Amino acid sequence: MFVVVGVTGGIAAYKTVSLVRLLVKAGHDVHVIPTEDALRFVGLPTWEALSRNPVTTSVHDDVARVRHVALGQSADLVIVAPATANTLAAMTAGLASDLLGTTLLATTAPVVVAPAMHTEMWRHPATEHNMNVLRARGVHVVGPADGVLTGGDSGPGRMSEPEEIVAVALALVERPRDLDGLSIVVSAGGTREPIDPVRFLGNRSSGRQGVAIARAAADRGACVTLVAAHLGADVRPDPRVEVIAAGTADELGQAMDAVAPDADVIVMAAAVADYSVAAVSEHKLRKQDSPGGLVLELRENRDIVAGLVSARRVGQTIVAFAAETVADDAELLERARVKAARKGVDLLAANAVGWTRGFETTGNALTIVDAAGEIVAIASGSKDDTAHAVLDAVLAVHRR
Repeated sequence: MFVVVGVTGGIAAYKTVSLVRLLVKAGHDVHVIPTEDALRFVGLPTWEALSRNPVTTSVHDDVARVRHVALGQSADLVIVAPATANTLAAMTAGLASDLLGTTLLATTAPVVVAPAMHTEMWRHPATEHNMNVLRARGVHVVGPADGVLTGGDSGPGRMSEPEEIVAVALALVERPRDLDGLSIVVSAGGTREPIDPVRFLGNRSSGRQGVAIARAAADRGACVTLVAAHLGADVRPDPRVEVIAAGTADELGQAMDAVAPDADVIVMAAAVADYSVAAVSEHKLRKQDSPGGLVLELRENRDIVAGLVSARRVGQTIVAFAAETVADDAELLERARVKAARKGVDLLAANAVGWTRGFETTGNALTIVDAAGEIVAIASGSKDDTAHAVLDAVLAVHRR
């Protein structure tokens, strides 16, 4: 496998020496691209000796082979370790000021970053924003770990160990295409129910989990359709996925009805409104129109999942999601069991939500139960990680 390892200017670059050695020992063709600052920590001869390939930092070397593009085009996998705050910001902005930057822009291979920086830098709003954007683009993140940092400080920001980074990175490209030939429909995002031409009833779903499931299914060989309600500004569907836009619960239901009959697997990850406004105003409602307060009459929306279950064909697997505010894991499990039985689905993935978890975050924790209420998986981590956990459970059920 052709592996590009980007090394940036942090003290953790010394750990990347072991990472390169592990990859070479495993038989991979490793090409190291250090930044100029990285060479202040580990010199060019070390990288050449370990990788057994020539190393340069310049876009002006090997111009005849268009090296600044060729490395990215040839890569099966790209790992950036350590990934400093500056590098993550440059990746977010799409800067191509050096060989590593041009390579990252030129590659379509999976990209893994291993952040390393002081805790204050990791927690800075700018870095948090950059990480959200990169994750939404499909960049895989390993770490950082919590531990002792340079200068005696301690906290999150320590680069993960080389063995962990290599294991995560290789799993991305060595994952079997075990969904080949399957047609999968995924719903994602939050519906919006209009009150008037200006206002709506909505929810905090960004659609990140559903989009991650669609992307993971495509990675594993499935033909994927995404029925997308309103997605977060930084959440972008994978270009391999067919996208059908929906706004309201009714529109999402109609779209699901249209594509469900041909699907082998249906994953209802969208946050669908339970209610909509009975009488939508054709003009903006003003305070002076309702002095002292406004009363809205709501009507219950149809249960989309129940309709899909009642119309299912033989062999079709249906997965529902349940976002619950609960006191503990036991309550979450009980609610998942009750809802799975009521809905009649094959699998139900439940997650605890609140003001600071579940929605609008890059991580998730799922408890997945089957039709009998038995736990088939408990998964946590990035929404890419939990997406694969859902698909693993789907595959086990679908093959029965």
